[in-house]
Amino acid sequence: MMLGLFAGDALAAGAQVEPAPTAQSLAPYRVNPGDELQIFVWGDERLQRTVLVLPDGTFAFPLVGQIAAAGRLPSEIERLITAGLQPQYKGPVPQVTVSVSKATGYQFSVVGKVRSPGTFTPGRYVNALEALAMAGGPTEFAQTASIRLVRKSGGQLVVVPVRLSDALKGDASRLTTSEIPRIESGDTVVVP
Repeated sequence: MMLGLFAGDALAAGAQVEPAPTAQSLAPYRVNPGDELQIFVWGDERLQRTVLVLPDGTFAFPLVGQIAAAGRLPSEIERLITAGLQPQYKGPVPQVTVSVSKATGYQFSVVGKVRSPGTFTPGRYVNALEALAMAGGPTEFAQTASIRLVRKSGGQLVVVPVRLSDALKGDASRLTTSEIPRIESGDTVVVP
């Protein structure tokens, strides 16, 4: 005897079923310093390796040299390696595949009046509300209407106001995505 509902049964019963996120709805992952990449050149085992993206955002690859990886999509790095290998082959370059095996370069910090301040490496993109949740949430005397996001932009620091007080009071109906920004690697959420 089966007790679960199928999606069609749930719709017939009047329940709302949320669609699964598609590849277009998720932000593509861009490589950060500290990430570990798996690189395969099909048919050439000597060129299959795991590399660590250095703090300057580069890594070295045989027969190609230094590759600037920070801020690029894995598919962009595949094209750079393919172009760098082209002089080494008489015909077309074998398929190059780059994948992020450990997204440890995507880090952010939460400081101030939160239950568990610190640096976090979630392995996926998060927004400011999720970052606050990872830090255990605000303490009793936190000023949630004054939360700020400090972001490095070139050689400068940019301060972005974050409006989370409505969401934390249970009224998220009026919030927009611009009020709860996505956290980028290196950001610091400050909860006064």
